[in-house]
Amino acid sequence: MATVTLREWNITSRRYYGLLAALGALIALGAYAFLQMEHHGHVITGMDNQVVWGMPHVFAVFLIVAASGALNVASTASVFGKAAYKPLAPLSGLLALALLAGGLAVLMLDLGRPDRLVVAMTHFNFKSIFALNVFLYTGFFAIVAAYLWLMLERRLQRHARAAGLAAFVWRLLLTTGTGSIFGFLAAREAYDSALLAPLFIVLSLAYGTALFLLVLIVASRWDARPVSDALLARLARLLAIFVAAALYFVAVFHLTKLYMARYDGVTRFILLDGGRYTALFWLGQVAAGGLIPLALLFHPRLGRSRAAIAAACLLVVGGGLAQMYVTIIGGQAYPLALFPGMQETSSFFDGEIHPYAPSAWEVLLGMGGTALALALVAVGLRVLRILPERLDDKIIDALEAK
Repeated sequence: MATVTLREWNITSRRYYGLLAALGALIALGAYAFLQMEHHGHVITGMDNQVVWGMPHVFAVFLIVAASGALNVASTASVFGKAAYKPLAPLSGLLALALLAGGLAVLMLDLGRPDRLVVAMTHFNFKSIFALNVFLYTGFFAIVAAYLWLMLERRLQRHARAAGLAAFVWRLLLTTGTGSIFGFLAAREAYDSALLAPLFIVLSLAYGTALFLLVLIVASRWDARPVSDALLARLARLLAIFVAAALYFVAVFHLTKLYMARYDGVTRFILLDGGRYTALFWLGQVAAGGLIPLALLFHPRLGRSRAAIAAACLLVVGGGLAQMYVTIIGGQAYPLALFPGMQETSSFFDGEIHPYAPSAWEVLLGMGGTALALALVAVGLRVLRILPERLDDKIIDALEAK
């Protein structure tokens, strides 16, 4: 790190405060949506007794999963000893903390009684995966915050590697816990699989790396800070590997469901007969979020273009939201198998595909949480020495030569 100087984000005040104003407006809209939902109740949303996790959960789970993956660069530097990534490790830690804060904010405000959160944090049912996740989330905040502090405090940097190893292990536990929320729900045929835990780990690698690359490209461009094209291309190839691995695990997950006859109905619903869910799966998750980014990132010329890399990252993010929509909402829209092998109908829509349309309030709440995460990143970049002043090819070569 002797050849690298970390500095605060030094963009013009007009651009910086303009960015904060735009993000603040989205946060205000999200807060207003929460107040409306709190005052009138969830009856003004598209959620009901069948679909109890709506669009806010799509945003929340995506941000939480991406928070784990945002630590990829820091883990690569500290745990795997790749010196070229060490100057970017503080940005990786800051982004991870901000994304988790934004995701948990949406999750908390979507609860029917967010004022009773203190009860959930002080009374635990340890047979519930939700109770375990309270410890995973708070532990992630504590460990990554300590890791970031050790990286930024020169006198303590010798301890950063140990903290990085702890953060690496904890992020795997965090994403395993998030995936297990769905995997442990045996009553929902669309979930009910141990494969969801490793699938969510792989998805976190792709989502977090995509968001990190977007933040790095935008932050360095706005501040005119040189960043090695070779390093960006290397990160882009890493993203491509994660995207390919995500597609592989999604394929294994659905092939496993197809192999068992009792899952034929729900698998056919997602892959063939699910209407918007099928379209989102094939066009959003597989094509836009997987195949097109792979084509861009593995292209011999486009794979080194910053514009193409940024476009691929945006597609991965969009595909990730589509995946979460299909997984979370599609899994609830398919009816519960109350009496396996029989058909049932009632005034409670038993045995029927349940319709769901997200309301504007739900979308605004999710966007508000995302804006909160980005605002935390912008403030952190402005007040902390996070970004390297220069990270061109000469510095990368010098770091790797040590």
